[in-house]
Amino acid sequence: MSDGVLLIDKPAGKTSHDIVAAVRREYRERRVGHAGTLDPFATGLLLILVGRATRIQRYLMALPKRYETVARLGARSTTGDRDGEITATGRIPPDPVVLPTGELLQRPHAYSAVKVQGRRAYALARAGEEVELDARPVTVYRFEQLWREAERAAFEIECSAGTYVRVLIDDLGDAYCEQLRRTAIGPFALADADPRRLVPLADVLGQILPSVRLEGDDARRAAHGVAIGADAPPGAGDVLLLDDEGAIAIAQPRTEGLKPVVGFRA
Repeated sequence: MSDGVLLIDKPAGKTSHDIVAAVRREYRERRVGHAGTLDPFATGLLLILVGRATRIQRYLMALPKRYETVARLGARSTTGDRDGEITATGRIPPDPVVLPTGELLQRPHAYSAVKVQGRRAYALARAGEEVELDARPVTVYRFEQLWREAERAAFEIECSAGTYVRVLIDDLGDAYCEQLRRTAIGPFALADADPRRLVPLADVLGQILPSVRLEGDDARRAAHGVAIGADAPPGAGDVLLLDDEGAIAIAQPRTEGLKPVVGFRA
């Protein structure tokens, strides 16, 4: 059985589910998931979780993201991207355009994967139902224009999990995403994508959580979900417990010591 994370460069025209299904067939593993949807028109880094790595989805989903996007100016799209119905308006946003950063309230697009009473918003929108989603807080750490030529402009964006780049571009005025490429998820870079290399759990978690190395009885007890008397690094929340064989569990500091809350040995 294989446990780990694949860094894949998703091509345009494929859904995130298409990539998951292909990996499921290749590895003959039912437990396969991903850590952050990319729209079919978008390309770039997709983290595919295989085997017990599906247990760390929420940790990877929470990581900040980096994108490069090319916006078409002077036009609107019903979906905020090139796959929607395009209406040319000729109204070009000013140059330089105001690029918002910091903590923002963002209303997800009606054509998004947000669930509304158990159904995806995009499914409701495609069925002709009116969809208006609640605004939610997001953080844009960097929003930089890379170039601008006539009716197109390119931007690089670093943002918190849950931020919709399509909405950021749509909010600039008459503009939509013509191209969108995810170049990083937390410490994981698109440049390191390799569909043939399954990154072990210990290597993945070691980049996003502080770690505590165990031996002997402590390692065996942690593998069975029993709290151990080790200390977490100062100020740490969740920590990775590991030994010479790799990741044992993710643990949280408790009064009785480090208590495993997500195990990888059973």
